[in-house]
Formats: sequence, structure tokens, C-alpha cells
Amino acid sequence: MRKIQLFVSIIAVAMLTACSNALPSPEDVKVNPSPLELVGSTVNADITGTFPVKKFNRKGILTVTPVLKYNGQEAVGEPVTYVGEKVKENGVTVNFKEGGSYSQSCSFKYVPEMAKSELYLRFSAKVGRKVVEIPDLKIADGVLNTKELVSAEENEPAVTPDKFQRIIQEMQEADIKFLIQQANLRQSETRSAEMKSLTAAIKDANKDEKKAINKLEVSGYASPDGGVDLNAKLANQRQAVAQKFLKQQLKQNKINSDIESTVTAEDWEGFQKAVEASNLPEKDLVLRVLSMYNDPEEREAQIKNLSNVYKTIADEILPSLRRSRLILTTDLIGKSDEEILALVKEDPAQLNVEELLYAATLVEDNAQKMAVYQKVIELYNDYRAYNNEGLIYFAQGNLDEAAKCYANALALNANDADVHFNAGICAMAQNDLVAAEEHLGKAAGTTGDLNAALGTLYTMKGDYKSASAAYGNKATNNAAVQHILNENYAAARQALANVEEPNATTAYLMAIVGARTNDRETVYTNLKLAIERDAQLKVRAADDIEFAKYVADEEFQAITK
Repeated sequence: MRKIQLFVSIIAVAMLTACSNALPSPEDVKVNPSPLELVGSTVNADITGTFPVKKFNRKGILTVTPVLKYNGQEAVGEPVTYVGEKVKENGVTVNFKEGGSYSQSCSFKYVPEMAKSELYLRFSAKVGRKVVEIPDLKIADGVLNTKELVSAEENEPAVTPDKFQRIIQEMQEADIKFLIQQANLRQSETRSAEMKSLTAAIKDANKDEKKAINKLEVSGYASPDGGVDLNAKLANQRQAVAQKFLKQQLKQNKINSDIESTVTAEDWEGFQKAVEASNLPEKDLVLRVLSMYNDPEEREAQIKNLSNVYKTIADEILPSLRRSRLILTTDLIGKSDEEILALVKEDPAQLNVEELLYAATLVEDNAQKMAVYQKVIELYNDYRAYNNEGLIYFAQGNLDEAAKCYANALALNANDADVHFNAGICAMAQNDLVAAEEHLGKAAGTTGDLNAALGTLYTMKGDYKSASAAYGNKATNNAAVQHILNENYAAARQALANVEEPNATTAYLMAIVGARTNDRETVYTNLKLAIERDAQLKVRAADDIEFAKYVADEEFQAITK
């Protein structure tokens, strides 16, 4: 906190002494913060001082107005009036014998030109009807605007991806049923509609160049009634005869494919599912038995004790579990990249929405990507095309068009977290922090880095404590800005040293850390590097109050000239 000489005492002499031209000793004025600092969107300061004893004329009136002067312009704060004991006008009364305290706060809406500015006190004074002319008094320099180095654009927007799959798997199955305690293959089962359909699907997958047999499986089962040894034997036999039948079918159709096999001796899982799907009058009781007992024999005994329902189980549930299951997994092979790109040019209507969205990832040129997204919008009006189109505008710095794209996407899908995330980042870049907070509040579950975006938002709002919690240990330029503003310079150095892709801002921030920690070598090394990466930073550095103590140095002048 910097102290400056209080010029108010000079005013007091003019007002308070009629027979003497002697000046009293000046009192100190304190400005907090000094230099002035940008927080959120405003520059705030608290000013304090004292009025000396036996100096403030009982008939005197003093109005003090803070004025921030910058670039030939002025921002005027709220005035405060102090009055002597005999003055009837409104104001803060100052006791003649005891003197008094001077206290005043000011707040200015920040504009970039205020980066190089000075805070003055402007006085209006009179004793009775006599006006006393007093010059403006400088009390502080401004403005530390390091907060402005936080960038909404540093946050990586979230892509809403396509769901294109080159290979899609389909499964088809058929059951061969067996009689109780038997493993004989019956013609009625091998010629069932279900089996004919499976055989046809195998043939089709073998012939169609856009299909391929991924896997064939045969599983043998036994129902959970009867002895374990018997059931294991039956399950193995049922699997074997079914696999033999399937091999014969493959051979007849000249299809070469391996067959995988499994055996389930007592199909308790199938039993439970069948009971759950049934209309058994006491199925809850049966399911409770299954949950209470793990031993197969104990389960079977307890279920058989349910005499009023067991006959229904034996007639309706158990027969369906005496089976072999044949399963075909088919790969459906989609269009190649070349085929998709050709159709984009020739006839995009032949592509479904996922294929068309995928096509945008196959081209590098943004104009071509835009054209694909426009075609998606035309044919399918899909919100993802609007969102991804917005990403391109955002990267180009066309924030208005990006915001329109996100709005269109949300009109189609109002709850998509990724779109809200992107809209929030865009709103921050447009300095609309209210809208940014609203969108980010709906972005839970986004694939984007929500904590980093919230850290940016809190920093821009001036809530540095919340920003610190949101950033955690992230190593980014934005996180480093927050550490600097919280005066945690060790953390700022660490974050900047670990930025994944350091740029001009990274070096510039490190120079600021050097300035704040009196590390001259760090200042000059990084300031040179920053300007090498971005020559426009010369102008900022020359006027940046962060480097005020170095302005007179020849090396600093050589770097910024």
C-alpha cells in the first residue's frame, strides 16, 4: 500500500486561516490497492487520510472527487463533501479542535485505455462565499490489467461426434429343443422356421461382399432338474449333436467357418429369466428361493417343495431350457472412406446422417467441412452439424456466427451438455458473463474441460478464490493468470513451466512473475521471447504497469522500442 502526501491540508490552510499564510505539515493519504488493479470489469479503490487538528475552518466546505485520467480522457467518481461545524449544508462534519478522518471509495468501469492511467483527487473548496481554487492531486498510478490476459479461447470446445461405425455387428440365433433326459436331434427342430432363417442368414453373410461371418457358436444346456452328473452329460451331448448338424450345413453350402462351443450343465440363469418373464402365480416366491440358496441341489429341493406351482414349472418353464443354442454373429461392412467422399460430391442423399457427419472428419479444409455440415443440416437438420459448424467459426474468431450456430443447435437439442459448454465459452469470449454462467451451469457431463472453463469464468468475474478451486493443478496460461492474481507466484511458475504448448502469452506471464518477484533475468529473458513470438506485445509491455520499475532500464527500452 503506497503512501502519498495529503494535499488536503493545503486546502485546510486556505479555508482555515485568515491572518496567516503559513502551511501546516501535510498528512498521509493511503490508496488501496496501489497501483490500481482491474478486478472483474471495474477498477476499485479505497482512499483514506486525516484532517489535522485545529485546521478545518468551522465555515469551510470541501468536496473531494476521485478522477481517473487516461489517454486525454477522464472517468469521474462519486464526490464526498466535508463541512465545518458551523456549516448547515449536508456533508461529513469535521471537528475543528480534533480534526477528523478522510475516507472515500471509488469505482470506475474499465476500458482498455485505462491500462496507462493516473488517479487524482479533485477539490472544490470554499469558506463562506469565498471559493478556493485547488489543483488536482495525483494519488495513485493504474491500472494493473493482468486479468485481461485470461483467454476464453484457450478453452478447447467440445465436438459432438458422429456415430459412424465401419463395421456393425448383428446377431441371430436359433434354439434346438430336446425332450427330457434326451439328446436326440429331431427333424421337427432342424426344420423349424427359426433354424431355416438362421441357415439363410449364414449363406447370405458368406456371399454378400458387404457382410462377413464373424463368429458361429453352439451352446448346449440342460434344465436344472435332475442330478448334476446327468445334466452335465446331457448338456455335452446336446452341444455335440447340434454342432455336428451345423457343420453339415456349412459343408453342404461350401462355407468355411470355425465353430465355438460352450456347455451349461444346469441352466439356472435361463431358469430365472424364464420365471421372471412368466405368469406363474407365485413367481416372486420362486425367485426368492433362487436368491436365498446357492447350492443347486438345495435350490431344486426347495422349488420342488412348492407343490402348488412346481407342476406348472415342469410343464411350462423347464422344457424350454432343454436345448442347444446356435448363434451367428455377422459383420456388416460399411462404406469405405473413398466411397463416402465420392458420394459427398456425387449424391450425398445416399449417405445417412452418421456417414455424412463422418465425411466432415475426412477433409482438412474448413470450407469443405462447412459444406458438409450445411448438407447435413439440409438433409437431416441435425444439431451436431450446427455445433461443429460453430467450432469452425469460433476458431476463426467469428464469435457472432459461432453463437448463432450454438443457438440453432440448442433449438434442436436444448439439453446437450457439449453445446451448452461451447455456447458458454463463446459467451465468455464475447464478454457476456451472465450468459456464459447460464450455459456452463447446464454443461455437466460435457466432454469438454468444464473445470477449466469455470476457472476462466471466475477469473473474468474477479472471483479468484473460486477460480483457484476450479483450476486445481492445471498447467495452462489461464491457470497461471489466476495464480498471479492470487499472488501465488511459485504455483504460477510451475504452471507456466508445464504448459503443453507454450506461446507468446506463456512467456509474457512468466515475465510478469519475474517482475513481481524482483527477478530481473526472468523478466528480460521471457519478455524477449514473448515479443519474438508476438511482436504486438511490445506495445502492451511498454505501457504495462507490471513493468513500471523497469521502464527506465536501457535493456527494457531496447526490448520494447
